[in-house]
Amino acid sequence: MTDTLIEARIDIACGQLRLPGLMKQYASLHREALEQNADHLQFLASCLEHEVLKKQELKQQYLLRQAKFPKPKTLQDFQFGHIPKLPKLKVEQLAQGTFISRRENVICIGRPGTGKSHIAIAIGFGAMLEGYRVRFVSVMQLIQELQLAQSEYRLPRFLRSWNKYDLVILDELGYIPLGEGGKLLFQFISQRYEQSSLIITSNLEFSRWVDVFGDPALTTALLDRLTHHSNILVFEGESYRFRQTLEERGK
Repeated sequence: MTDTLIEARIDIACGQLRLPGLMKQYASLHREALEQNADHLQFLASCLEHEVLKKQELKQQYLLRQAKFPKPKTLQDFQFGHIPKLPKLKVEQLAQGTFISRRENVICIGRPGTGKSHIAIAIGFGAMLEGYRVRFVSVMQLIQELQLAQSEYRLPRFLRSWNKYDLVILDELGYIPLGEGGKLLFQFISQRYEQSSLIITSNLEFSRWVDVFGDPALTTALLDRLTHHSNILVFEGESYRFRQTLEERGK
């Protein structure tokens, strides 16, 4: 049987087994095996390992697109020295994603510019690398989507569509009163309670959340759910963002 026929059989088999990475690389892997005088088992192992790595790479790319981070952030990019009271070890542990398997939440509270969104995204990015499904969304964007879904009589379906995410990052709670949207956000958070995890960033301490939701009873019930299984990170210090801007300008 000619090499052309053999390659055609391999291409067909790779297509049927959904092994696109191997289809593209088996020829070069075969050449490497011949150069290294590798036996058949070593060649087979190389082929399978390559396909596994390729599938992992494709999965990471898919999870990253699905997460919709405004910009990927990592803990390596964050200067913890600017926010000295932030527990670095705890943040690094959270970035491993184990809190998600325990259905816990993370709440980041502090002044604007102190790095809350950066840390939230970095934790989410770390969890994504561990294989968790993550989604980033600003609170106001989510409120708008919830209101639209309600007006189109598809709110229950819209809420269920978020169940596929292991972790949802809600960014910038507290900048604008939510009005009637607060009830919808309460419904969103309640549905995820003890089912999956949230990361919430806010510029307001808990005692002022009633200013955002407007309803003391609803706010109390919301905080009761959020803080029941939660990791609270307090960001104290000067504006991390402002300091970073000054440093960049000074270079």
